[in-house]
Amino acid sequence: MSSYKDLDIYKKALELFFKAFHLTMKLPKFELYEQGSQLRRSADGVVSQIVEGYGRRRYKADYIKFLTYSYSSSIESTNHCIKIKGTHPEFTKEFEQLEKEYDILSGQVFKYIEYVENNWKT
Repeated sequence: MSSYKDLDIYKKALELFFKAFHLTMKLPKFELYEQGSQLRRSADGVVSQIVEGYGRRRYKADYIKFLTYSYSSSIESTNHCIKIKGTHPEFTKEFEQLEKEYDILSGQVFKYIEYVENNWKT
C-alpha cells in the first residue's frame, strides 16, 4: 500500500461523502444548515479521519485513534440518516440506502481497526 488512496475504506468513504453531500442538498432549504449540515460534516469526518490517521500510521496508537474517530463518524452518519428519514419521510428511500451503506462501511472500518491492532508494526 503506497497511499491512503489504496485503502478500500477510503474509497468507499469518499464515495459515500459525495452521495451524502448531493442527497442533503435536496432537503428543504431550512434543513441545509440543520440536519443536512450535520450529515455532511459527519460524512466528511469519516473520510478525513482515515486520511489523517494514515498520515500518522508510523505510530500505531495514533493510527488506531484516528481510525476509531472515522468509525465513530460513520455510525454518526447512520444516525443522521435515521433522523432525516423520520423528519422527512419523502426522502426515506434515498436515505435508507445511504444508511445501509454506512452500516457496511462501519463494519469495514471496524475490521480494519482490528487488523491494524493485530498486525501493524510499530
